[in-house]
Amino acid sequence: MFNIIKILICISIVVYGINGRAAIEKKLEISFEEAKAAYKSKDYDQAFHKFQVLAEQGNVDAQNTLGVMYQKGQGVEQNYEKAFKWFRLAAYQGHLEAQNNLGVIYAEGLGVGQNKEEATKWTRRAANRRSLDAQKNLGKMYEQGQGVQQDYEEATKWFRLAADQGDPDAQYNLGTMYQQGQGVEQNYEEAANWLQLAADQSYSKAQYLLGVLYANGQGVTQSDGEAAKWTRRAAEQSLPEAEYNLGILYANGIGIGQDYEEAVKWLLKAAKQGNLKAQSNLGVMYAKGHGVIRDDEEAAKWSRSAAEQGETEAQFNLGVMYLSGQGVDRNYEEGAKWFYLAAKQGFAEAQYHLGLMHELGQGMEQNYEEAIHWYRLAATGWELNKDAQYRLGILYEQGQGVAQDYKKAIKWFRLAADQGYSKAQSYLGEIYLNGQGVQQNRIVAYGLLNIAKDKKKELEDTLSVLKENMTEDEIREGNMLSKAMGQSGNLLKALDQYTEKRKISD
Repeated sequence: MFNIIKILICISIVVYGINGRAAIEKKLEISFEEAKAAYKSKDYDQAFHKFQVLAEQGNVDAQNTLGVMYQKGQGVEQNYEKAFKWFRLAAYQGHLEAQNNLGVIYAEGLGVGQNKEEATKWTRRAANRRSLDAQKNLGKMYEQGQGVQQDYEEATKWFRLAADQGDPDAQYNLGTMYQQGQGVEQNYEEAANWLQLAADQSYSKAQYLLGVLYANGQGVTQSDGEAAKWTRRAAEQSLPEAEYNLGILYANGIGIGQDYEEAVKWLLKAAKQGNLKAQSNLGVMYAKGHGVIRDDEEAAKWSRSAAEQGETEAQFNLGVMYLSGQGVDRNYEEGAKWFYLAAKQGFAEAQYHLGLMHELGQGMEQNYEEAIHWYRLAATGWELNKDAQYRLGILYEQGQGVAQDYKKAIKWFRLAADQGYSKAQSYLGEIYLNGQGVQQNRIVAYGLLNIAKDKKKELEDTLSVLKENMTEDEIREGNMLSKAMGQSGNLLKALDQYTEKRKISD
């Protein structure tokens, strides 16, 4: 009898154990769904409590979610160390999202010492298991050389895997790789295709860059209207570079009707987000009274804001304001200071103005050598500043700061004259008229002075005197040369062809 009772007790225990475990598992399942529902409804306090219970009971999904809540400070005080703890626990159990999250924690050094190698290891594990976020992150690691040797081809490979899954961030990154020719052969059409996919998903950076491609006709048919459309879509999502570009489009009437008030509106939005070009251009709008009541002090304020952060055009503009006393007290030394900062960054207009201040002794001691130094930088830089070329011609002609050298003066006058600079054209004409450094040639002198007179009426008297000493054939030949040299970008070509022809005939 005793044995029968004992057996019955054991059976009941086994049955109770099976049923009890099933009940607990059922309870856990319900609790996890409840936790998810609480999280989805943003009841973070309840969600945190439920996920914590489940996590402590070994539920890996709950462990990862608990890590997220500690990371973001949802329902609990933000604590990166505890976020790391739960991510790590779930990651070692093979949880895909946790492995990616652990990679992010290691990469950023949140709650644990920054360790790029560990970041790469965990990110790669998740990426190899087709975690979309991990594939993107691994692509960025290869792109930037973080935790791995920089490798654009590998970056492109991982971006493509995520992009093929429809992720707009990865599509944008892949588009930029094609645009820049990094890891793949540069291909604007492919760039436009991927950017379009991301832009259609309202990804603001892709919309902005797609606008740039339409503006430049790269990979797509050039269209100012399409450029404005996509720029606006990005700007309406508060992307500062798009807000700036939209402001510029309105200011210049490109792809949309010119509207200075709208231009100021968008420039102000971008400027308030710290976009330096927007701040600089907003200063210009206030200085000119475009779209706003002219306000020199506001112009100086926005120019200074951008200038102090290193924006070259703003530094130059602020220098001009100090020279003219516009919005600030006139101060040549301050003007020279801002010109110098912009000039050091290669801004040609600032280099020219700094050279001019050295030549004239404004805000500093007169120094021809320094003037020549800055003029030369401006004259030979990618902008080929014609004012600086002309001033170099004057200094060499007059022998100021350098030995007088008509050939070098001619060199610089020629370059400026070829860019349509009337003073250089007239000086070059007078040099040919007087035979200084070149063989005297009245026909060439007439041709050059005739071009320059359209911009300098005072040359008409010089031309009249010159014509009195020329034959009709010479005048006719001078007019033909003047017409040839007057074609845009053709001055030096026509001049050299004529002088070479005269050498042969002579």
